[in-house]
Amino acid sequence: MCLKLLLSFLLAAALWAEPRILIIGDSISMGYTPFVTKMLEGKALVEHNAGNGGPTSNGVAHIEQWLKDGNWDVIHFNFGLHDLKIMENEKHQVSLEDYEKNLGIIVAAMKKTRAKLVFATTTPVPDGKQNPIRLTADVPRFNAAALRVMEQNKIDVDDLYGVAMKRITEIQRPNNVHFTDPGYEELAKPVVESIWKQLR
Repeated sequence: MCLKLLLSFLLAAALWAEPRILIIGDSISMGYTPFVTKMLEGKALVEHNAGNGGPTSNGVAHIEQWLKDGNWDVIHFNFGLHDLKIMENEKHQVSLEDYEKNLGIIVAAMKKTRAKLVFATTTPVPDGKQNPIRLTADVPRFNAAALRVMEQNKIDVDDLYGVAMKRITEIQRPNNVHFTDPGYEELAKPVVESIWKQLR
């Protein structure tokens, strides 16, 4: 009888446990994660991968470490902003072909956790006005490559590029890939919506 009660208690605790959310990404995701955490306070536990996710090459190297025990309900992830940097050799930090290939490897690792996955498109960049240089036209190209991977794997997409473009002059810092605090809060709203969609 005691064993049955214990099992019932453990089952009830599991059912009432807050969902676990993992956000993987670069400094843009690091900017909106605190707002996501606040919006989901008392409803879900939110974590971000340690540090800046950087390019997909770094994701491939560290994805197993970031996934930890793999006990996630939803993983919301993004790569692209670092991949499309123009380096001193005038090439992208990660080529478009390798970007797509790396995303496939990262997705395969995440799918093993059985978490529900959401990919966030890369947000806009001002044309060639930063160091290292990023080109405005490269963002849609890299996003298109990412969308091919997500379509192949039937992964939902959170179009942060589209959200940001609607109010880009209001929410992005001048000549900068980063956003103002109100801008990050605006980006957090669709992130939360996309997470709730998966939890429902």
